[in-house]
Amino acid sequence: MSKPVYGKNAVQSRNVEKISGPVWMLASAFVLFLGWAPFQVGLFNGLNMDYEKPLYISALLSGLMLLVWIGLDITKFKLTEQRDLVTVMAALLPVTYILSMFVAVSHYMAMNMMFIQSMYAAIFIVALYLLKQRQINVVVQNAILAIAYFIVAFGLLNWLGSWKSAGALVGWFSDTVREGKYSGAVMTDSNGLRLTSIFQYANTYAAFLMAFLFVALFALVRSRKWYGRLTHGFMLVPIIVSLLLTLSRGGLVMLPVAFILLLLFLQPVQQILWIVHLGIAGAVSILITTPVTNLGIELNTAYTSSAASKGWGYLLGGSLIVAVLGWVIQRFAEPWLHKKLGGLEARKRSGLWIPLGSVVLVGVIAFLFIGTSVRNLLPPNIGIRLENINFKQHSVLERITFYKDALKVVKDHPILGAGGGGWASLYEHYQNNPYSSRQVHNFFLQYLIEVGILGFIVFMSFIFYIIYKYIRGYAKRDKDDFSNGFFYLIIALSILIHSLLDFNMSYAFMGILVFIGLAGTAAVMDSKPLRRNWNTAGLRLGYFAVLGIGTAFLLFILIGYIGSSNAAVKAKNLTAVSQSYEELKAPLVKALDKRPGHPEASLYLSSMDQQVFSQTQNGQYLEESLHVLTPALKNEPYNKQLLVQLAAYYAFKGQGDLDFGVYRDNAGKFVWDIEWADALISRAMLMGAEAHTQKDSAREQEYFKTGLEAYRHVLAGVEHLKTLPPEQMQGRPFSVTPTIALNAGKMQFMSGESDSAKAALKLGFNENYADLINSENLWEMDWYSAIISRSYDLGQAAYAQKDDINRKANMQESFKMGFEAYSQVLADMEYLKTLSPGELQGRSLTVPPAIRLNAGKIQFMSGQLQTAAATLQLGLNEDYTDPTNRETARWYLAALKKNNSAQDQSVYDRLVAADPAEAAKIDEIAALQL
Repeated sequence: MSKPVYGKNAVQSRNVEKISGPVWMLASAFVLFLGWAPFQVGLFNGLNMDYEKPLYISALLSGLMLLVWIGLDITKFKLTEQRDLVTVMAALLPVTYILSMFVAVSHYMAMNMMFIQSMYAAIFIVALYLLKQRQINVVVQNAILAIAYFIVAFGLLNWLGSWKSAGALVGWFSDTVREGKYSGAVMTDSNGLRLTSIFQYANTYAAFLMAFLFVALFALVRSRKWYGRLTHGFMLVPIIVSLLLTLSRGGLVMLPVAFILLLLFLQPVQQILWIVHLGIAGAVSILITTPVTNLGIELNTAYTSSAASKGWGYLLGGSLIVAVLGWVIQRFAEPWLHKKLGGLEARKRSGLWIPLGSVVLVGVIAFLFIGTSVRNLLPPNIGIRLENINFKQHSVLERITFYKDALKVVKDHPILGAGGGGWASLYEHYQNNPYSSRQVHNFFLQYLIEVGILGFIVFMSFIFYIIYKYIRGYAKRDKDDFSNGFFYLIIALSILIHSLLDFNMSYAFMGILVFIGLAGTAAVMDSKPLRRNWNTAGLRLGYFAVLGIGTAFLLFILIGYIGSSNAAVKAKNLTAVSQSYEELKAPLVKALDKRPGHPEASLYLSSMDQQVFSQTQNGQYLEESLHVLTPALKNEPYNKQLLVQLAAYYAFKGQGDLDFGVYRDNAGKFVWDIEWADALISRAMLMGAEAHTQKDSAREQEYFKTGLEAYRHVLAGVEHLKTLPPEQMQGRPFSVTPTIALNAGKMQFMSGESDSAKAALKLGFNENYADLINSENLWEMDWYSAIISRSYDLGQAAYAQKDDINRKANMQESFKMGFEAYSQVLADMEYLKTLSPGELQGRSLTVPPAIRLNAGKIQFMSGQLQTAAATLQLGLNEDYTDPTNRETARWYLAALKKNNSAQDQSVYDRLVAADPAEAAKIDEIAALQL
């Protein structure tokens, strides 16, 4: 392959070496792919089929482009220089992910990450081939700039309330547009509204903006055309304002770091121009950010054309001022600076002084905006974010915790790693406290976890080699040649620097940008001839054979995966419009036929099978559920939802010991999941009570020992959380819940530890149960009855709060105590049935009607209508003058009616005969919205 010629010899080069039609076609496909990818290839966050199809199509398209490159370059490619070797190194990146699949903890995520890395490698190789050719290089640069500027405008359209217009622009090809609106272009969290544009995550959008702020500066200073200067200068204000609207502290912290680092690559005149342009654009942006912020908040609540016009007026006016000033500076100040500082640029290390001075300048600016009232120039939400930038801030402390926990994973999976998605699968096993984060918030650590030391060395060698060779060639190339490469270096370096603090590279589009950036940098790096003769026909053909066969094989797999994904998504969409088991099952079976063990499809089908079994009691559905779960769990042993589904299978089978075993054997995978601990302790109590009923003391002690160990683990965890810095959030709730207290206390009580039992109750019950905790008749039937009644009252009160968006969740949380107490009542009844008449000592073998009534009402309000009807029916007696019995009959008949079951005419007739008003009351209960 001939070496490209840039700079002053470029015109001669274009006359000598023309670009063929097929190469232009490949370049056109590459540019179209770049325009399509931002709105298709989003975050890959693990087990979510919504992200699959765009990812697989992107990998398929990149693979097809790679095959075209093989066809175009197979007769020209030579392993004669170091740049050619980089192409081979890129192909090793997916190989490291393939190796990690042998030890992967999640086959599903490992496969997807292997596809992503294969896509990156293909894009790098194709981009390197195309960007060596100057005409194509310029086209790609302009395309990237156009796409970036469109993304910025797209975000601001959404911020200023024009989400319908924004959605219409991309809705014809983007699945992320729902009901005319791009989902998540403006996100809301505890800090308020945050701009995200296409990324749906503000911090990653900040990384993107940071990169293209520097690209726009570079393009402005480089441009020799008036329209180029005006265009790039015009975009500086929208980019900076957008960056501020993300409220990303990481973006604001890493921006000066990347800026100073990039200044080191520039000559003094360019450094001065960068600082001046950025200073002017920054000042104008700060002046208009407050009104733009306030107007955006207003417009995202209620759109008005006047408010939108004001917002656009501020943005367009500020941008126009900066664009004109930028043109003036480039037209008149740049030549003057070159004239005055031309001699300085010739001196060695002359480019160091301004970056060193910039460090001081950045420090002063940071002090003014963080430590003084200058911060008040910004909107309050941005000012608060700046004020909170410190090492004791909760997000900093949480990231430090992530990094420490990540190193624990690396320690246990050092060589080949844990496979793609290793952190997402394992973090709950290694975490220091109950945070929820499927991302390490550090790309390099996450990469190390996934491919181990071996893969990490390959990846870092690949990056550092390209950048090192680029820096080595810095002094040897002319301005134009260097400028082309620097455009791409800015993109790769900026995103990678920000990725030290966040998971930007988990967005496939950001990864695509980085690898294009690395390819553009490699295209102009210092490339010496290889010392060893690698350019043999055998090695060349072998390389292309492996690359071609490997790519073709991946494409074959991807076609099947796309079909599987289509079927799975079809089933998921059908759940919103169909209740037909057969209609829903067909696409799921098709999805699993092409891809056995797909976790989300397996969950859907196994859950459906278990629901049908609960309605029909047909064991065929239950066995199919197990048949679906088995391969899925083989590939995904850390998938919590699949494990819960397996436990439910054993519960339906009546195999309580195996149900208990699932929670016991997997407790170590979810050490900070209080719901898992709650379920384990509850099952230990029930199984121990069953063994107690059977008078099997050995099994009883075994179950109680496991349950109480889990309880002590919870106590130890609560104490550990007290040691966290006060500024650090603990994450998910983790405490002794009422149900844990009830079950642990009962186990302690049955083990003869009465004082410990009372202490456990005091830890778990809130003030709503204070009087019951201090009762003298703990664990007697009247005590259980009072708890169940109180649980229903609290749940009913939560249900009555119509304005509370969490009312149903609060209701169910209150009902949990009633469910647990009722379960213990039933267990006690089973135990009493095993006693002799003498041992009973007058104790009743009948559950009191009040308990049946309140338990049935709880089941009814929880949507368990069939179970509620059965419970309430057991509480009925013949006395319809008794108010409790009439209420029980009322709820029983309402449960039958709401469940569309046959009416119990005998009960209805006697109830209505006792009080004709009961008919209306039954209808009223049946009409409740659950």
